[in-house]
Amino acid sequence: MPATSANLGPGFDAFGLALALYDELTVLPGGSGVSVEVSGAGAGEVALDESHLVVRALRAGLDALGVSVPEFVLKCTNRVPHGRGLGSSSAAIVGGIAAAYGLAGVALDREHIVALANELEGHPDNVAAAALGGFTTAWVDGGVGRAVRAEPVEGLRATVYVPEVRVLTKQARGLLPDVVPHADAAANAGRAALLVTAITSRPGLLMTATEDRLHQEHREPVMPETLALVHKLRGSGLAAVVSGAGPTVLVLDALSGKKIPVLPAAPDGWTRLDLAIDPAGVQVWSTALDGESSPRAE
Repeated sequence: MPATSANLGPGFDAFGLALALYDELTVLPGGSGVSVEVSGAGAGEVALDESHLVVRALRAGLDALGVSVPEFVLKCTNRVPHGRGLGSSSAAIVGGIAAAYGLAGVALDREHIVALANELEGHPDNVAAAALGGFTTAWVDGGVGRAVRAEPVEGLRATVYVPEVRVLTKQARGLLPDVVPHADAAANAGRAALLVTAITSRPGLLMTATEDRLHQEHREPVMPETLALVHKLRGSGLAAVVSGAGPTVLVLDALSGKKIPVLPAAPDGWTRLDLAIDPAGVQVWSTALDGESSPRAE
């Protein structure tokens, strides 16, 4: 399951981008009850029983498919940082549902995965990108999460600056106002429309297209260093935004014949990751009796 970055500046609760940084799950039917092992991000912190997010998502997926697997061993190898705005919970949810498809032995229905994952997550932007890969636009229609995928322009790359501190999504969303000026809403609508063009065909527009007037500045009280870094990077001509609810900072640019901007090193206490765009979303593999692995679903 790929990491994801949502919002991308003006696309609040709608846009998502899948990043080539992955969590991996292994589910082995059998055993005694449910056993959970976690390595990497969240090890020693998350629950190791039925309350684990992946287990809950897997159970929801099995129920939706009408399949019963009462006992299994779940092994999680986590590389997506927790609480940093890179979609760790969405990766867990989408991965759990996809694992249910693997256990059921049926091909992935990505549209259904988005809808079910949205029910568990509460908003579809990150789960859409984790399920579909690439660049996604998500919305809720009659209470059902839906999404469409678009192909990012060739050479699009993402650089993330990840701080050591965490910020709860609920805390960051709680700072957003209930009412916004009409001018700000109109400005964001225009920038969001422009961002679709920038990401899919005109990367030279990324700087203008990632401008936001709805949510980023409101989050500053709980992540002042994040907003300071966004302002510094944008002041240098880089298309920097808050990744999801933060506190990670995302910079978008594209490799082309033009001069490639030089990205600064991470500030003290931060980690910089240069990531490709994941093209495929969540993948399921099964192990045959001869021990060779083969894809269960594309």
